[in-house]
Amino acid sequence: MAKEINTIGVLTSGGDAPGMNAAIRAVVREAIAKGKKVKGIKRGYAGLLQEEISDMEAKDVSDIIQRGGTILQTARCLEFVTPEGQAKGAEICRKHGIDGVIVIGGDGSFKGAQKLAALGINTIGVPGTIDLDISCTDYTIGFDTAVNTAMEAIDKVRDTSTSHERCSIIEVMGRGAGFIALWCGIANGAEDILLPEKYDFDEQKLVNNIIENRKRGKQHHIIINAEGIGHSTSMAKRIEAATGVETRATILGHMQRGGSPTCKDRVYASTMGCLAVDLLCEGKSNRLVAYKDGDFVDYDIDEALAMEKSIPEYQFQICKSLSR
Repeated sequence: MAKEINTIGVLTSGGDAPGMNAAIRAVVREAIAKGKKVKGIKRGYAGLLQEEISDMEAKDVSDIIQRGGTILQTARCLEFVTPEGQAKGAEICRKHGIDGVIVIGGDGSFKGAQKLAALGINTIGVPGTIDLDISCTDYTIGFDTAVNTAMEAIDKVRDTSTSHERCSIIEVMGRGAGFIALWCGIANGAEDILLPEKYDFDEQKLVNNIIENRKRGKQHHIIINAEGIGHSTSMAKRIEAATGVETRATILGHMQRGGSPTCKDRVYASTMGCLAVDLLCEGKSNRLVAYKDGDFVDYDIDEALAMEKSIPEYQFQICKSLSR
């Protein structure tokens, strides 16, 4: 018989992402609509272990859907990686009457949710990461906002790069995943994109491409470099020395994580937050909410973490062909 859920805990873990607040709001209000109590857990698993837990009402999530970041704050917690920390976390959930926990975060956060589920605390994961690197889902909360933020910044860099006839290397976030770089490469019409999944570290190809484009009359050259490759500043110096073209590096950094979420991030995050509550109310556990092939679905966390995700080959190829 399915375990009855009376009190739901919600936390955000790992890197923050625009839209997390929309998901928190949805969890709180959907749970209350179903007659459940909600407790907010501050600072992720670290806050759980410190018992930074408080009751949440509908009014506590008023006026947050448009705000970036997370009102519950977030932190990384090495203690929760240990069996002792996980057991302590499960016991604290029981102490506070928390029957189920909704974890909004990335793959590292879901490993923690997996452990709580194994210890008898029903858990549902909601993918919140700007990196789009959760294999089972076509969408993660924050990606749309982050890629639009990066796109707008790159447009501005292109303007000044053209004025000064420069080469610009613009580094975007994504950890070891190249999705933000790929999307910006297409959206910004970059001459080159460097993705961790595809880059062969042959800088001579970049040098040749810059020289050839300059001969064809191009007044600028935009290289979008993924965080997983990095070293943009030293790369810029080497390219300038090899080509004679003034080359500047711009690292967009954490600006991509902030800002008011886009409509898509608000709507999708709200939908995912509600679905997470519904799954808990159905007695489900160790599940991960996802958006796949146009539908909101859920996967077993074990299955989801075992999946692999690759860069869409067709999008990578057209990025190269459109840059000519």
